[in-house]
Amino acid sequence: QVQLVESGGGLVQAGGSLRLSCAASGRTFSTYYMGWFRQAPGKEREFVAAILWSGGNTYYADSVKGRFTISRDNAKNTVDLQMNSLKPEDTAIYYCAVNRGGYSNRPVHYNYWGQGTQVTVSS
Repeated sequence: QVQLVESGGGLVQAGGSLRLSCAASGRTFSTYYMGWFRQAPGKEREFVAAILWSGGNTYYADSVKGRFTISRDNAKNTVDLQMNSLKPEDTAIYYCAVNRGGYSNRPVHYNYWGQGTQVTVSS
């Protein structure tokens, strides 16, 4: 079992930055993938970024490539999402999740989910 808790969401103006953090506890393995997803009102949950739990092997959605960076903090046992140059269309609830299998950008392949954190970008 893996427990995930997100933090760091909030309200920011367009062009600003936020850093989300996902704290993981429980049983984790270096072969797990950690992913960030987001869901805006009335829309499906969509992939944002993923990283191999042991580090390296990062993946990004085209919509955030060059603006967002996913990373591991081994000391804190967290996966962070640095979000720069934020746009109003980035407004959503952001979720972190664990995939016990190989890399995937599909929510259905992720086994554990956090409760989500709200990110609101004003224009």
